[in-house]
Amino acid sequence: MIEIGKFKLNSRLLLGTGKFENEDIQQQAIQASETEVLTFAVRRMNLYDKDLPNPLAQVDLSNFVTFPNTAGAKTAQEAVRIAEIANHAGVCDMIKVEVIGDDETLLPDPIETYEACKILLEKGYTVCPYISNDVVLAKRLEELGVHAIMPLASPIGTGRGINNPLNLRYIIERTNVPVIVDAGIGSPKDACHAMELGADAILLNTAISSAEDPVKMAEAMKLGINAGRLSFEAGRIPVKYTAQASSPTEGIGFL
Repeated sequence: MIEIGKFKLNSRLLLGTGKFENEDIQQQAIQASETEVLTFAVRRMNLYDKDLPNPLAQVDLSNFVTFPNTAGAKTAQEAVRIAEIANHAGVCDMIKVEVIGDDETLLPDPIETYEACKILLEKGYTVCPYISNDVVLAKRLEELGVHAIMPLASPIGTGRGINNPLNLRYIIERTNVPVIVDAGIGSPKDACHAMELGADAILLNTAISSAEDPVKMAEAMKLGINAGRLSFEAGRIPVKYTAQASSPTEGIGFL
């Protein structure tokens, strides 16, 4: 079980919405993933603009924790305003604070992210900031009072997997709030790797919605995440640099 603020979750897969080919495939992928948390960009829904489609129109949100994000924000004030739109619409159980600082790499702005988190925490939100693999920032945000840290695996939508496993491991080991790996996961192998490093959960969107078979990929990601978590809890053998016999030789007679 993972606890994020007041929320207790059995599934460690958080699923993004709105990028699937159609609502039927999205619904099947949601079921296959067994997720309990649905994420979405407020600015891409009719919560923000009534002329936009609502990708969750056919989903019974009462069965899920709703987790809107502030995608599109470039300043702390924009992120706060987007969060309040979702809150006023009644679909803001938690908020993913996403403030982009560079249009080419889509990497998050650490200063504006910190400021947005500070304001939203003061307003009583359950706050989960999206950050680069910066252990110092992660610690500062934890000290501020955020409820989870969401470091990227690699830049958004690249599917490159974990670019910096060492820094990700630093964040996992040095913080005492849940660590949810977000962005850049491409396959169940990547998700399993993140979980083996000790991550508490994975947020997935493009890796599932843009797969050739999103429903099968949703199930594959679920299994990869579960396997990675079990492996982390089991404790892998240490890496060695010389061969070690897999069968004992002591006490065995030789001809």
